[in-house]
Amino acid sequence: LEGRHQSPNLHFHSKNEHTKMKYSILITFSLLFLSLSLGIRVQPKVKPHPVVLWHGMGDTCCYSFSMGRIKQMIEDAIPGVYVYSIRIGDSIESDEYNGFFKNVNDQIAQVCDQLSKDPNLSGGFDAIGFSQGGQFLRGYVERCNKPAVRNLISIGGQHQGVYGFPHCPGANYEFCELTRNLLDYGAYVGFVQNNLVQAEYWHDPFNHQNYVNDCVFLPDINNEGSVKNQTYKNNLISLKNFVMTTFTQDSMVQPLESERFEFYAPGQDKIVLPLNQSKIYTEDWIGLKTLDKQGKLTFFSVVGDHLKFTDAWFQSNIINRFLKK
Repeated sequence: LEGRHQSPNLHFHSKNEHTKMKYSILITFSLLFLSLSLGIRVQPKVKPHPVVLWHGMGDTCCYSFSMGRIKQMIEDAIPGVYVYSIRIGDSIESDEYNGFFKNVNDQIAQVCDQLSKDPNLSGGFDAIGFSQGGQFLRGYVERCNKPAVRNLISIGGQHQGVYGFPHCPGANYEFCELTRNLLDYGAYVGFVQNNLVQAEYWHDPFNHQNYVNDCVFLPDINNEGSVKNQTYKNNLISLKNFVMTTFTQDSMVQPLESERFEFYAPGQDKIVLPLNQSKIYTEDWIGLKTLDKQGKLTFFSVVGDHLKFTDAWFQSNIINRFLKK
């Protein structure tokens, strides 16, 4: 009998809840009608633009004190942002090794495949390359760009290559010594070109034709051959911004002006030719002149050695200006 007992207030509570629901629906529709009549539109929340990072020589995707720290800084500044740090290989150790000894063309092809399969990047992304990662990401833009890069940000990248190896980063002394020995042996020798990353952007101003003919990476993405690749130019000028950062006391990059796409005048290694006087610009081989005329080239100079920038500088000049917008 107790199981059949019903509270005398049961029907009262049921009617009360039903009345509240009717009022709630009425209020909701009234507010909706009011917002439409006033022209008020509720905007859907826009997801932050994803960011892809590519580290430099002697570094890896994920060290907590380098790329891991940059990744965290971006995530703290832009809640909900997706940040992908490129790793070449199946471990941190192989990633560091490949930064010295895996053909750059193979690396870029691998990254093209990686990024195209990541659903978080399908709508495009901002790309930040550190040191040699800067020219590698430019290679991605020119050769693949699917998904497309919005802003290409190079921090200490060597876009006209290097002619000197005075200081080697990272903790692996053996890698650095082997790199120096191979460059001394012959930067443009076939097996060196195919296996040593730094030889693939070694730019000898005294042997320009050897560089163009035998260097397997940099002359190609700079369109220095007799036949120009129009796709490279089309892809680069599709950028919203191309940002280059130079370090005024750089002890690693020779010449440091390569970080802003400048290099020695042919036949010597003292006088650096300004960008707007070089053929790659005046003849617009890859679209630098076009980007410049459209106001899409940005140059920063940071006082200090290679990649020595402060958190405040990165927050103000990179995150706030190019990643948040």
